[in-house]
Amino acid sequence: MSGRRTGQTGRDRLADGILAVVVGALGMTVAAFDDDTTALDHALIGLASASLAFHRTAPRAVLAVATVLGTAYVVHAHPGPLSALPVLAAVHTAARVGHRGVAAAGGAVFLAGYAATGPGTQDVAERAGLLAGWFLCAVVSGLADRNWQAYLRQTEQRALEAERTREEAALRRAGEERLRIARELHDSLTHSISIVKLQAGVAVHLARKRGEEVPPALLAIQEASGEAMRELRSALQVLRADEPAGTPTLLVERARAAGLAVDLTVTGEERPLPEAVDRAAYRIVQEALTNAARHAGPAKVTVRIDYGTGNEGELAIAVEDDGAGDPARPPTPGTGLTGMRERVTALGGTLHAAPRPQGGFSVRVGLPLGETG
Repeated sequence: MSGRRTGQTGRDRLADGILAVVVGALGMTVAAFDDDTTALDHALIGLASASLAFHRTAPRAVLAVATVLGTAYVVHAHPGPLSALPVLAAVHTAARVGHRGVAAAGGAVFLAGYAATGPGTQDVAERAGLLAGWFLCAVVSGLADRNWQAYLRQTEQRALEAERTREEAALRRAGEERLRIARELHDSLTHSISIVKLQAGVAVHLARKRGEEVPPALLAIQEASGEAMRELRSALQVLRADEPAGTPTLLVERARAAGLAVDLTVTGEERPLPEAVDRAAYRIVQEALTNAARHAGPAKVTVRIDYGTGNEGELAIAVEDDGAGDPARPPTPGTGLTGMRERVTALGGTLHAAPRPQGGFSVRVGLPLGETG
């Protein structure tokens, strides 16, 4: 990833302009004390310094301009070491955005021109050695700045990713807890209330059949049990709001609408699946497509679903992309992959999630179907 910034704020442009003015003022001030300085020398100093105003947006071009003009100045006027300031600033910027070779070459060209400005006296050699140290510091500090900025970006990204995964984990756990409560209520409380309502209804029917007066308490029980059933059903609908609202095919269509290139292949006899398998298949395809959209970059994704054969068999799901996955760098399991593995393990299935040898990422899942009914 290039360290070059794609845009500039008003503050950046102001800072770049101030840098150009300060460097130019220093160069002009030093040149003013040299009686041999000509108008051409002032022009070379001014143009080399002015180019620094664009050092963020065009670092290599600025380095080339500063090096050529700076070298021409030292060859013509034989100034002191401060004449290297524009080139030093350009070398630092070029190294900071990753152009180490170009930065080193620019510094070497200027040093060669500076060393050739006079006879090989000890004074010239010492000055050239001093400048070489300055240029080395400029390159090293540029690389250090680049690494520091990369570290800050990675730290920020990790913090955002950690926050996102915490939120996703909390939402997933809350959804799973709601579904667990809904199943418990459905399996126990619904059954008990149904029995009460049924027995109350039978008692009311028998009393009326025998011509007896129906006790008000019995009628109240019958009415209350019916109302309780309606309220319980409404509560169960709310608790189950996190259930998958669609199919893997619908997920693929949504991904395509969002701009992801996805191909879907379905083999075998498509048929109703056990509720737990159906829900797990939906969530696995959803998570795999989400990861592909988030991490694969511009990639093509293939989704394959195989329903197996007969009433018993295995539902096979494969979601593969040709994106940015690197076989030499296995991913760190996040909340999504961990949740996917938990779902598959709970159903006794198998999961393989890893970068593909040819590049990209692959998620392969096998879920036992058993009796589908």
